[in-house]
Amino acid sequence: MSERPGETPASTAEPADIAPDPSPAEPVEIASDPFPLTEPVEEKAEEKAPRTRTRSIVLGSLLAVSLAGAAVFGYAGWRIATQKDATLQVPPQVGAFKLNTSDNGRSTAEYLQTALSADVDLDRAVGAVYSDGSGNDVLFFGGTTLLWTPENDLDTAFGLISDAQGSVTGLHAVTAGPLGGTMKCGTTKSDGTDMVVCGWADHGSLALAMFPGRSETDSAGLLREIRAATQTRN
Repeated sequence: MSERPGETPASTAEPADIAPDPSPAEPVEIASDPFPLTEPVEEKAEEKAPRTRTRSIVLGSLLAVSLAGAAVFGYAGWRIATQKDATLQVPPQVGAFKLNTSDNGRSTAEYLQTALSADVDLDRAVGAVYSDGSGNDVLFFGGTTLLWTPENDLDTAFGLISDAQGSVTGLHAVTAGPLGGTMKCGTTKSDGTDMVVCGWADHGSLALAMFPGRSETDSAGLLREIRAATQTRN
């Protein structure tokens, strides 16, 4: 094709080739060893372990103490509930012993129950003199009420048995028997000779008995027999 005057010839040159990439770049080395993005889990565990163990021990101790306290209060509540509603009566006979209904026997029983009521706040008091024909009468007196501290009240009641010769000495616990509570025995003076005194107390009743001319073993056994015959629970 002929070119017209004044026109420049059309460019027939091919596009310039794209320069090839230089030689591949070397990898950039950041560190000779890899490094973690977060702190190692093992180190955190080691740091928290002592605190965690301490907290577990403290919580465990508190739980144990709480459970022990609940058990103690639970048992105490059960014991109060089962003992508080008690009744004492004076049967006409306990084993080989018969109730002394003479004027002297009745006046002695009344005096004993009145003295006990003066020092221990009772809802109802009883008293009795039991005889077996040996001349060594058993003097029994007691009463019923809700007692929060039976052992302390029993110790107070023992303080009633005193005269110019001395009070009850050598008090110590003895077996209370199937009705539970606390039972103690000691000795006092009567006409210059030792006389055994025993008593029991629970959360519903309290009683004392004096056993002239008898050993402590016989007296404690006899009081358990009297208790079984005189005390009932509602």
